[in-house]
Amino acid sequence: MPRLVILLATTLLFSFSSLSYSEIYKWVDENGRVHFSDSKDTQQPVETVTLQINSYQHVSFESLPQNSSIANSTVKMYSAVWCGYCKKAKQYFIAQGIPFIELDIDKNPQAKREYKALGAKGVPVILVGNKRMNGFSVKGFQRIYSSSDS
Repeated sequence: MPRLVILLATTLLFSFSSLSYSEIYKWVDENGRVHFSDSKDTQQPVETVTLQINSYQHVSFESLPQNSSIANSTVKMYSAVWCGYCKKAKQYFIAQGIPFIELDIDKNPQAKREYKALGAKGVPVILVGNKRMNGFSVKGFQRIYSSSDS
């Protein structure tokens, strides 16, 4: 009987945890910079943004501006320890001998700020030269890695 109670309590706990959410606010300052925050404490007009974390069913690609400081990196990955796709990407990079920089957005405040400045909506976000990959697949990564300017 105690096991049944524990199982029921655990099931309820996990089902209620999926109902939780938080709002993210987006605004543009007078210099045209986009900002994101979890609080609405700005004098600027704000837009509520919904973020989907680690929910990729496909991989998307973007080119970064040529003057981006990120454009000079070899491979840079914004990740989180709980992200399965981040683990797959990391394992792939190591197995292939691909040098990379991993930045955990939950543990590194600077990485979190950079991630937000990119307007990212999930992890991993992988940067190769001036190419950006949201999510991870071997085929997709090979495409941007082989066409990279680095």
